[in-house]
Amino acid sequence: MGYMDNHGAPERKFHRPEAGLVMTDGRLIEGYASLFGKRDQGGDVVQKGAYAASLKALAGAGRRVKMLWQHDPAQPIGIWDEVREDGVGLYVKGRILADVEKGREATALLAAGAIDGLSIGYRTLRAEKDGKGQRLLSELELWEVSLVTFPMQAEARVAVKAEGVADTWCNLAKVFDEARQELALARGVLRPH
Repeated sequence: MGYMDNHGAPERKFHRPEAGLVMTDGRLIEGYASLFGKRDQGGDVVQKGAYAASLKALAGAGRRVKMLWQHDPAQPIGIWDEVREDGVGLYVKGRILADVEKGREATALLAAGAIDGLSIGYRTLRAEKDGKGQRLLSELELWEVSLVTFPMQAEARVAVKAEGVADTWCNLAKVFDEARQELALARGVLRPH
């Protein structure tokens, strides 16, 4: 059974994209803020085309989806230059503003691997429940995409690519992560895929 939710506070959907949030030149970022057809920890599944009308309306009005820090409307940290749906989900590409204090902090935290998630702020316009108790989101009004500490899809991994000095730290983190995985395999905690 379908329902409409046209009022109230915006919802937030945290996501760690499998395709990865990538940072280059210390401020350019891209990745998937939402994946289609994948159940998140809240039991929601975003359907293909859920953002189409919202993105068209924003473009028609000459407005953009906002880039925020941790969903705080008082802390914009950059500009999303590209926000689009494709066959995978909601793809975003943009620039963190180094002239903004939180933008500098976000860049440093991304480069260090301290944050690695994307999250959408939206309002549900059309959704329905399926027989599995999942909420199938078919039309969303997208307001913002934030950089966040705790994304909703915990099983997905984000790869952060930085250039220059930060490369050393990223490579070191990769070595430690691989060693941790090997240790877990040796202890029988993980199974090889």
